Amino acid sequence: ENIEPRILIENPEYSYGEVETETLPNGKPWNGNMLIHGDNLLALKSLEQTYSNSVKCIYIDPPYNTGNAFEHYDDMLEHSIWFSLMKERLEILHTLLAEDGFFCCQIDDNEGHYLRVLLDEIFGRSNYLTTFYIRVRYAEKTLKQDMDYHKEIEFIHVYRKSAKSKPNKNEVPYSYDDFNKYSLVCQTRSA
Repeated sequence: ENIEPRILIENPEYSYGEVETETLPNGKPWNGNMLIHGDNLLALKSLEQTYSNSVKCIYIDPPYNTGNAFEHYDDMLEHSIWFSLMKERLEILHTLLAEDGFFCCQIDDNEGHYLRVLLDEIFGRSNYLTTFYIRVRYAEKTLKQDMDYHKEIEFIHVYRKSAKSKPNKNEVPYSYDDFNKYSLVCQTRSA
């Protein structure tokens, strides 16, 4: 299915403040942040023309395909349908990402491992950086007793677009003297 991009129309009711126009890495103008209300695939296709190779960081929290129905969306798709819906969107997100950009996706274990394989295919296995394991709930504190096991952990898969992506690391100053003191303390405790 070939999706045609739509024209995004600003709703001044939701805009605020003065925004300076800047130039994106692809040389096109950027006029500030946007809040887009609508179908995410159509919105992504609309962004693709102007913002390809320009976005420094993408963080998504897609439907987990838990088998539940929620007020605003159905989260119980057949696995292959969920997989193909994700593939379409991830390919566009990859196109939007700048060469030195990072992609992060939070998911649980319903589809998380399959998603990792799909991300390897789209971003390349060599561009996988890490998976953060986030504790999102505590089983001993849950009020529900409707499950034998409560999911406590979710994943955040982190990819880069290319080797040009370098994380900003906090540099902690240290010296050989500090290492030597630590080494002496360790030796003293083990003796």
